[in-house]
Amino acid sequence: MKIDILTLFPNMFDGFLNESIIKRARENNKVEINIHNFRDYSLEPHKKVDDYGFGGGAGMVLMPQPIFDAVDALREVDTKVILMTPQGVPYQQKQAYSLAKLKHIIIICGHYEGFDERIRSIVDLEISIGDYVLTGGEIPSMVIVDSVVRLLSGVIEEESHLNDSFSNNLLDYPVYTKPVDFRGMKVPEVLLSGHHANINKWRLEQSIKKTQERRPDLLEKR
Repeated sequence: MKIDILTLFPNMFDGFLNESIIKRARENNKVEINIHNFRDYSLEPHKKVDDYGFGGGAGMVLMPQPIFDAVDALREVDTKVILMTPQGVPYQQKQAYSLAKLKHIIIICGHYEGFDERIRSIVDLEISIGDYVLTGGEIPSMVIVDSVVRLLSGVIEEESHLNDSFSNNLLDYPVYTKPVDFRGMKVPEVLLSGHHANINKWRLEQSIKKTQERRPDLLEKR
């Protein structure tokens, strides 16, 4: 998979790209991630990318030309262009699985007060990661990339994400490690039994219980 991210602040991605699972996935050629400063595509003096909005109002608005030209330069036959915006569809695990099947994604990170409405004409999908507003689309784009890359073949063990929270409209079951008894809190006996059928039954029961307590809305989708 190839992912191109358009942003005004490329340095924000330095740590994200060079640590943990994302770093290993890149080193093992499971994914190619490129960060592009769309200011480099500006035709304005001093590489200007924003201006005051027509009709007045607070803040600056991103101009269409730099982003249009950046997408034109990067788009391939099978590319899906994603715009990070609070107005987008709420992001869910099922979308991560869908995006993980694609060959090429371009992610546009908005900033400032907003973006020229005409930019939407070159976008295939608008995504929001929650009902709140951030200073820009950089952190949300990292959320999308992280959730997608971990699903790519060979990045992590398949079992790890098949049992993830939300994968089957259930929250994940509790997990434990050593010691068996920590400050009086003991690991459930069933997990020490070696009886896999009973362990799987217990895990499902715990997932349902946790979901009922914390996210009953998910059970309605099952």
